[in-house]
Amino acid sequence: MTAVAVLAALAGSPGLAQAEQPRISGLLSATDDNPLPPGWRVGGKVGARELVWRAPKAVPMGDARVEFRTGGRLLGVPKPAKDGRTFRLALDETRPEQLRDLQVTAAGRRLDAAADDTHESGSRVPRMPTQAPANGVDPGKPGSYRTVTGKYDLDPVRLPGFDTPVEMTAEVVAPKGAAGRRPLALFLHGRHFTCYKPGSEDDVTGDWPCAGGYKPIPSHLGYLRDQRLLASQGYVTVSISANGINAQDSEAEDAGAQARSSLVRQHLARWAEWTAHPSSAPAVVRRAAKADLSHVLLVGHSRGGEGVNRAAMDSLYPPPAAEDGYRGPVRWKVRGTVLIGPTIFGQNPVADVPSVTLLPGCDGDVSDLQGEDFVDGTRGISRGTALHSAVYMVGANHNYFNSEWTPGEAVAPAEDDFRTDPEEPADPVCRPGAATRLTAAQQHKAGATYIAAAARLFLAGDDRVRPLLDGSGRRAPSADPARVLTHAVGGRRSGGFLPDAGAKVTGARLCSAIDPDPAVACLHPETLGSSPHFASWETERETGRSAVDLKWSAPGRAARVTPAKPLSLRGAQKLALRVFVPLNTTGTTFDVSVTDSSNRRAKLGSVRVDGLPGSANTAAYWAQELRVPLSAATRSGLDLRKVKSLELTPRSRTGRAWLMDAWGWAPGTSAVKAATLPRVDVGRTIVKEGDSGTRTYRIPVEISGRGSGQVRVYVLDPDGGRADNRLVTVRPGSDAIDVPVEVKGDTGYGDDVEHDIAVKAVRNAVVGKYRGGLTVENDDPEPVITLSPVADRVTEGGTLAWRLSVDAPTAVDLYEPVRVLPVTEGTELSTKDVDPQWLKEWSGDVPDPERPLSDAHLWVWLNIPPGSTGVDFVVPTVRDQVAEPAESLRLALTDRNAEPLPGRPALTGTVLDKP
Repeated sequence: MTAVAVLAALAGSPGLAQAEQPRISGLLSATDDNPLPPGWRVGGKVGARELVWRAPKAVPMGDARVEFRTGGRLLGVPKPAKDGRTFRLALDETRPEQLRDLQVTAAGRRLDAAADDTHESGSRVPRMPTQAPANGVDPGKPGSYRTVTGKYDLDPVRLPGFDTPVEMTAEVVAPKGAAGRRPLALFLHGRHFTCYKPGSEDDVTGDWPCAGGYKPIPSHLGYLRDQRLLASQGYVTVSISANGINAQDSEAEDAGAQARSSLVRQHLARWAEWTAHPSSAPAVVRRAAKADLSHVLLVGHSRGGEGVNRAAMDSLYPPPAAEDGYRGPVRWKVRGTVLIGPTIFGQNPVADVPSVTLLPGCDGDVSDLQGEDFVDGTRGISRGTALHSAVYMVGANHNYFNSEWTPGEAVAPAEDDFRTDPEEPADPVCRPGAATRLTAAQQHKAGATYIAAAARLFLAGDDRVRPLLDGSGRRAPSADPARVLTHAVGGRRSGGFLPDAGAKVTGARLCSAIDPDPAVACLHPETLGSSPHFASWETERETGRSAVDLKWSAPGRAARVTPAKPLSLRGAQKLALRVFVPLNTTGTTFDVSVTDSSNRRAKLGSVRVDGLPGSANTAAYWAQELRVPLSAATRSGLDLRKVKSLELTPRSRTGRAWLMDAWGWAPGTSAVKAATLPRVDVGRTIVKEGDSGTRTYRIPVEISGRGSGQVRVYVLDPDGGRADNRLVTVRPGSDAIDVPVEVKGDTGYGDDVEHDIAVKAVRNAVVGKYRGGLTVENDDPEPVITLSPVADRVTEGGTLAWRLSVDAPTAVDLYEPVRVLPVTEGTELSTKDVDPQWLKEWSGDVPDPERPLSDAHLWVWLNIPPGSTGVDFVVPTVRDQVAEPAESLRLALTDRNAEPLPGRPALTGTVLDKP
């Protein structure tokens, strides 16, 4: 099979989850003598190649995607087996020689290696940020309303792409006796284990429904303290269960985002119906205050954050009906979202719905803090009036925002997601007991406070809490002792010095957030820690994600940013800059100046910024908001309607800093009205290759909604991972995104191939399903594989050999496992009868203590490369001085679970004593 795309796409469709694997050997290739790293192998049935990694211990079921990478490039998202240790990825056309520098990551964190925290952190001690002044209003204080609590459990619903129905279970906490209709806050938990065995310390599963003897893990009950606080303040709250999605989302191409949106909107539709017909409501809803569906806040944790973001999008811009699990009317209005340690795999935030994103400084699950894109990714997309806030909480982990994921509070087994290896040095920032680490109680209290702040701003319209969220540097005493920093975009900001918009930079470097070239990338790959602003996406290189990198060895050299055209800062009170500096540093100082189109220049003032406490395990390169008044510009007669450049002049002796952007800032909250925008969703088509001829298919893309906008389309090469991209103007009903794929039929056995595209909004557009493509399935019969002896009777010191053969050459690599089995009669070869180096390479074992060779875990995957008809498996023996009878081994072809293939007899090799 051959498929040639005009703009090809990277294959990333994982293989099926399988049972636990025995210990495995290295990879034997007829053309490549370099084995894969320990823990890796290439497997799968004949022709259907999979890259398999087996972790030393189970990887907890979390929200970050497990990803395979090669040379830093995303290879794909593997499927997990039920053992929690084995992960499989379909390789398609990827060649063995392309599998170099293999890595397993989850949200940028290495799972197959410990972070190196030795080369930079020694002289820099993490310091707690200075405590900010108290805000005039503290939303963390309980209100005066009495509350009512109860659950409802409705019939489960079926969602597209999911075989098992999903539960409609929820916990309601609401004010009792409150007058009028009250705003509604809906909570959605993230991805976690689904079932547990009572009385067990660690017996948890990802099944649904739960097996006999197991109970559902009530993740949706983990926000009761947050719900009680909000209910006491007059909000109706409901927390919904999504175990049925968590158990199945590994099969979903979007990791379950659309399914979670459907579930959220299914619940909102029920609430709308109960509001219209109260007598039909569950008992707890009838006892509660009436809900106001025109004022809805969606709160999502982890994958739940991405889910409620998609629900907000789908409520404004309907998704394709075939993909959607709710197709009824939208009888609610989402006024804002709160996203707690969220994922955003699609990097597709909703620009016209206000948001607050909580970023836990010690997140051990979504450790790259990719949720920052809910802020950064909204810039320039739409009207810019919606406030998008990031709340960085020093010392918070991922799990403790949910009490059912917190040890000592949860009914099921739970753990601190910032896991520590007892054989590695303790993390200086995030180890339990560190001055910079929060306890579970402290973290949950701080989280509840900032959720309440968002509710008060977005639902009640109380601008007095805005300084807690928008970078104004105020704190809520209820969140003490947590150190919380914030920055924001949108709201009443104007202008915008954006490195992404064609700006010219002098005196500094315009760098790229995502680029494999260290000379181009904003952060060098060897940098201690990482930045949430530079979280990776689907490609190894991105266009339009930039920052300004300043580095100096003496004060006084200005870095100048000149936008493509002058900006207006008219009406702004201050200039707000988002800047970050290296971890654990102090005293970085700049002068800030602006120049207008008439070359009048004004120094606005000076700013100082300290690095956040961080380590190799954290994403603490996070921008802090720094403000300087514009009054000096007004006094000097500078024309704020035509500001042509911004200058940062370092006053520190040496240093490094990164500028993300700068805006004109004014107090207050803007009215928000969602723009009418086109929406893009990428589908997937599956075709057979055929035996002859050439056919052209097109990757399915649906453009709906209204208006015109721009998106960037990345077309991913299935062979090498390269990506071409182009800027496309999209309109509803058009075929603007046109990616043809040419499929050539043949009669030779080959792999399935996926040609994928990934799409990201640039201006005046939204993107739902961001990745899809064309899958070309091989439809030729599998070749016949045989195992036959080449030298199966040798004397000591000789080499046993068998030939793995195929009846006809193929166009792809073939892999077949063979296993050494116990002998059924006579004496078996021992671990001391074979070459010790050979034994080490193929089993990872050593000769001592001497034991039968079949006990050395010899299960070997043999590779027959394209165009070849076979490969030999050899067993070099050693000569000893001991008189002994003939010894033998048995060798058999197996399935991928190491079980001998039925109908294929095991072959015997015999070693005779040297005469």
